[in-house]
Amino acid sequence: MGSSFGELFRISTFGESHGGGVGVVVDGCPPRLEIDLSAVQAELDRRRPGQSRITTPRKEADQVEILSGLMDGVTLGTPIAMVIRNKDQRPQDYKDMEVAFRPSHADATYQAKYGIQARSGGGRASARETIGRVAAGAIARQLLKKANGTEVVAWVKRIHDLEANVDPYSVTPEQVESNIVRCPDSAMAEQMIQRIEAIGQEGDSCGGVIECVVRKASTGLGMPVFDKLEADLAKAVMSLPATKGFEIGSGFAGTLLKGSDHNDAFLPTQDGSLHTATNNSGGIQGGISNGEPIVIRVAFKPTATIRKEQQTINAAGEATKLSAKGRHDPCVLPRAVPMVEAMVSLVLADHLLRQQGQCSFW
Repeated sequence: MGSSFGELFRISTFGESHGGGVGVVVDGCPPRLEIDLSAVQAELDRRRPGQSRITTPRKEADQVEILSGLMDGVTLGTPIAMVIRNKDQRPQDYKDMEVAFRPSHADATYQAKYGIQARSGGGRASARETIGRVAAGAIARQLLKKANGTEVVAWVKRIHDLEANVDPYSVTPEQVESNIVRCPDSAMAEQMIQRIEAIGQEGDSCGGVIECVVRKASTGLGMPVFDKLEADLAKAVMSLPATKGFEIGSGFAGTLLKGSDHNDAFLPTQDGSLHTATNNSGGIQGGISNGEPIVIRVAFKPTATIRKEQQTINAAGEATKLSAKGRHDPCVLPRAVPMVEAMVSLVLADHLLRQQGQCSFW
């Protein structure tokens, strides 16, 4: 329960942070799709720990193993199972947390719900669970690219109170990957790195905002009412650890405009396709993609596990104090970029298959 996502392109993730490994089963991927396994590994490398001085020092190669669903690099149409072994587990770092709940972490709520929890590293609540999502998202990206040339690009827009000036319609993956904080605004990126390092040295953490654009998304993706495309995108990215907010298009800033200013006027086209003069809708109208770039933003809170001493309680409800040990990101944003891209890609792949199944009949 709660570990599967999608309707036709469906994934199920498994594993705990300090268990034997983590992974994913992808069901519903069409057959005869050539998969670039190096591209799958490249996405995992972008997500893995220990990749820079502003991320957790945990050392994991995160090497993917394909257990089923492919033959000679081509999908069979059967479930694709992928596993990544945990190599650098240190459950001893979490002994103090066995008797004290980390403030704003899942420790207390997992204990209240299940009466038991994998406290080492947070178990399923750890961001390590997202490895399976990123691996599956890498396959979804290749499906989208082959089907329509769709491109999904995310980047760090804000760290703490430092906000980048980035044009979502022209930013490139190369610009995103040009620095360790994954911000295309090079001048602001350096300030962000310095801020993360300074806050980390204090034993504290910080949050921020990731922005994501989808270019060449198919027109007509999304279903009326409950399965609107933006609703599924919101669910997808808000299921990631540490997320606290979602916006699409103009977002909350759009509430300050009048309808006459906010409405996206349609422009005539020779081929009859939809095209708008502005994109306050963020590429989705009535829950259905209109062919314009889809632009979303996701807010991430500061990492809950910090070295600063905090007031908390133990499992008996008694007051205690906790200074967390272990290896944790002072800011999750740089490593969350490929996670956001993965979840967006999974939603689009699922809706692409649903659209083809519904509308190709005629």
